[in-house]
Amino acid sequence: MTWLCQILPRIFLLNYSLSITVLLSCSCPALAKKKLYIGALFPMSGGWPGGQACLPAAQMALDLVNRRTDILPDYKLELIHYDSMCDPGEATKLLYELLYTEPIKIVLMPGCSSVSTLVAEASRMWNLIVLSYGSSSPALSNRQRFPTFFRTHPSATLHNPTRVQLFQKWKWTKIATIQQTTEVFTSTLDDLEERVKEAGIEISVRQSFLTDPAVAVKNLKRQDARIIVGLFYETEARQVFCEVYKEKLYGKKYVWFLIGWYADNWFKIKDPSINCTVEQMTKAVEGHVTTEIVMLNPETMRGASNLTSQEFLVQLMSKLGGKNPEETGGFQEAPLAYDAVWALALALNKTVGPLQDKGYRLEDFNYNNRDITAEIYRAMNTSSFEGVSGHVVFDAQGSRMAWTLIEQLQGGSYKKIGYYDSTKGNLSWYGNDKWIGLGPPADQTVVIEEFRYLSQKLFVSVSVFSGLGILLGIVCLTFNIYNSNVRYIQNSQPYLNNMTAVGCLMALAAVFPLGIDGLHVHRRQFPVICQFRLWLLGLGFSLAYGSMFTKIWWVHTVFTKKDEKKDKRKQHLEPWKLCATVGVLLGIDILSLMIWQIVDPLHITVEKFTKEAPKGDVDVLIQPLLEHCSSEKMSTWLGVVYAYKGLLLLLGIFLAYETKSISTEKINDHRAVGMAIYNVAVLCMITAPVTMILSSQQDASFAFASMAIVFSVYITLIVLFVPKIRRLIMRGEWQSDAQETMKTGSSTNDDEEKSRQLERENNELQKIIQEKEERVSELRNQLCERQAVWSRRRASTVIIQNHSAPPLTIAQTDPRSLAHPPGYPTPTSDPYPVPSSFTNSSSLYHSDTKISRNNCHTSRMQLLYK
Repeated sequence: MTWLCQILPRIFLLNYSLSITVLLSCSCPALAKKKLYIGALFPMSGGWPGGQACLPAAQMALDLVNRRTDILPDYKLELIHYDSMCDPGEATKLLYELLYTEPIKIVLMPGCSSVSTLVAEASRMWNLIVLSYGSSSPALSNRQRFPTFFRTHPSATLHNPTRVQLFQKWKWTKIATIQQTTEVFTSTLDDLEERVKEAGIEISVRQSFLTDPAVAVKNLKRQDARIIVGLFYETEARQVFCEVYKEKLYGKKYVWFLIGWYADNWFKIKDPSINCTVEQMTKAVEGHVTTEIVMLNPETMRGASNLTSQEFLVQLMSKLGGKNPEETGGFQEAPLAYDAVWALALALNKTVGPLQDKGYRLEDFNYNNRDITAEIYRAMNTSSFEGVSGHVVFDAQGSRMAWTLIEQLQGGSYKKIGYYDSTKGNLSWYGNDKWIGLGPPADQTVVIEEFRYLSQKLFVSVSVFSGLGILLGIVCLTFNIYNSNVRYIQNSQPYLNNMTAVGCLMALAAVFPLGIDGLHVHRRQFPVICQFRLWLLGLGFSLAYGSMFTKIWWVHTVFTKKDEKKDKRKQHLEPWKLCATVGVLLGIDILSLMIWQIVDPLHITVEKFTKEAPKGDVDVLIQPLLEHCSSEKMSTWLGVVYAYKGLLLLLGIFLAYETKSISTEKINDHRAVGMAIYNVAVLCMITAPVTMILSSQQDASFAFASMAIVFSVYITLIVLFVPKIRRLIMRGEWQSDAQETMKTGSSTNDDEEKSRQLERENNELQKIIQEKEERVSELRNQLCERQAVWSRRRASTVIIQNHSAPPLTIAQTDPRSLAHPPGYPTPTSDPYPVPSSFTNSSSLYHSDTKISRNNCHTSRMQLLYK
């Protein structure tokens, strides 16, 4: 059939009478499909010999596309390719041949970045779409400079976010760089400088070279560089590491970051430009880290080519004829070249319909037709399909986004240690998060920062004590609420006891956030923990200590003023007054904390300590760090709070001392409250200065502060509540009071009403006593006057000896005036005897002035005060 198709045109020229139907009926595939030509530059040698594997992969894709009937059924894609040797000069000559020799190329496919830069910048003059499979230069992402450029290889800047993540993970603050002076590496380094600057990392050493890296490597050694990023092609990489071996710039003290698209055995390849053995090169490169774009789909899914990634590798190996992949340049990038051909084919297939609507065909393309170029550009820009390298889609700059693979050379072979997804910022590891086989590198200038965290054993131990204290507080609170109607509990002001218990629970709850640090929460959440500590401690102290202080304050106010002692003892303590006092103290704390939080909120600060050299490795320096809750004017706020709380504590001690000898049933536990205040005050006054001194020692500071809180709460709960519980259990007072309440049908309010009624009756009886005393005084005065008259009459009538005096009679006097005062006994003898004390007027007056309530008869006094 093939030979027939070849001779038919000749027969047609010789015999015009041959029917045209014979030609059309001939089944010749070459005549049935129109050819579209792709001009490609594959670097088979040079700095990156990627064409060794990428060219076979591209031919595999072309063969599959041309056999498909659903993709470009009327066209056949053909590849015209040359070896660019990854050299811009050679590429310029080859580009000229591609453009100025027949046939017309519809698309150009360059390889390495330096060649792609030249081709993409010139292609705009010929209205050509450029699709690269191996260009990583960040400069190619410039749409103004390269308006028709696309690439299935992601930009080299995609490595930089991964590198920065690794620098930050190991707390490195200074790095060094060495680069080959080409545009791809210069632009990559510019992007890296911007990213590390944003991350607070400094590039302390910068070295570059054009052809010979010896001087640059020596400068790295001289400036004691330890963390080094190398940006150069594979050939130059061998030269660099030969010099690295000579300068001994390798080993545990150094970490090298390289590009991951070298061949797996690049350091074992014989190179006449270096004078190092394979053993020396292997020793120099051991342990270096590479970042590499994920170029092979790890999933077993079938994409546009109906091949899985593993099936593609099998076919590629067959195409290579058994060559060792480690010795084949571009083997890792081969899936990108394969998908590049498929992206082009799918885009061209997508343009067939729109071009027909405009009256064009793909074979009409020429270097002056912008309409066809625009349709191809639009189709490429909207490409989206699954390839053997993963999902293929282009961004606005024509570049492709992908995951980054992190590998490390261990024992002469590369091991995968993690992936980084730059779109989400996720860094995932293979089983562990540390370098395999190597410890963290050290540097005199690059320091590993290490945060000091609280001992977990100490935190757990204190938490157990706090939890038991919370349980005890809940028991006490429940007991106090349940027995609030018992008279003995009522007389201790149970609502104040409830406030004390709640305050103790809040103080104990504050122990848990005190022990939370950066080990448990993210740094962004740490200020919330700081505020939580402050509010729990502040409000817990106000409720617990404020309620105890209120009791002592009112006991002192009511029972220690001598001039009003009699009246004050009769006063009734209104509950709202006591609650108002606690509310004032609580309000002061809430207001001060709100002002503090609004004006100068707490935030996290990091305290740095002297750098430490761990044992066994003098090259590692550790910078200990400690997190603190602080604010801009922390000392001022603490001074105000400590002064206010300190005055309250001192005043509480004074009031407790003043009221220690007072006995009252209105607040029957004030002595226990005073004892609790003594303990709380002493612990607080010791803890505050000590914790400030020990602030740089996280374990000691936490232990001292938390145990002071725990002991204060335990003492308060035991002193205030345990005696009440013991008394009610031992005496059964809650049972007797409850039974009495059931019998009388009265409540606590009835008892208070009875007390007030008895006080009113007592006042009335006292008034009656006063009136009776005044009446007694008046009668005694009358009696004294009558006795005086009797004495004068007797003196004038004593004349006759041995004669008795006549009885004294006063007819004019009202008999009722001589009646005896109530309560006095009636005399059995002479109603008007002359006592010896009434011998003169002065004695009469003196005796009268001493008549008082004490002269009243005992039985009468009992009656009056009943």
